[in-house]
Amino acid sequence: MPPRPRAAERPAKPSLALSIQLGDGVGELPASRSQLRRWVAAALSRDAELTLRFVGTREGRALNRDFRGKDYATNVLTFAYDQDEGDGVVRADLVICLPVLAREARAQRKSLADHLAHLVVHGTLHAQGWDHETGEADALAMEARERALLARFRIPDPYQAQQPARRKGVS
Repeated sequence: MPPRPRAAERPAKPSLALSIQLGDGVGELPASRSQLRRWVAAALSRDAELTLRFVGTREGRALNRDFRGKDYATNVLTFAYDQDEGDGVVRADLVICLPVLAREARAQRKSLADHLAHLVVHGTLHAQGWDHETGEADALAMEARERALLARFRIPDPYQAQQPARRKGVS
């Protein structure tokens, strides 16, 4: 077995500046701030400045309509901003629609916390350029990364019970 690298030789964990916001009509966070931070941090491979915003159906639908041309509320939206500042820092807003999250968790027979962890990890990967809509190989790679990250938290495979046609439910 190779020796463990000393602390100075280990790659530094990416730094994270995380802002958490509640949209109109959202009374409380669906998880603790520290847990949300752990899920985001686990999915990071670079320094990041992120906002995690929890919204209701009205705001979720408006954002999806205005920015993606789809007139319905979706589970998670990732708005990755220009990375042209040359510092390698990921800058993005992740928007999670709580009513959609809750409805999907019930329909998929998952705990709200497990489904939330999946959406947070999924959105954080999107913020770093991962994309499941560019082809099957990219989708499979992203799903594998999500599975590995969620397994660290003992969260079951979010795709296990889903059929391939349902996989696209996470955007």
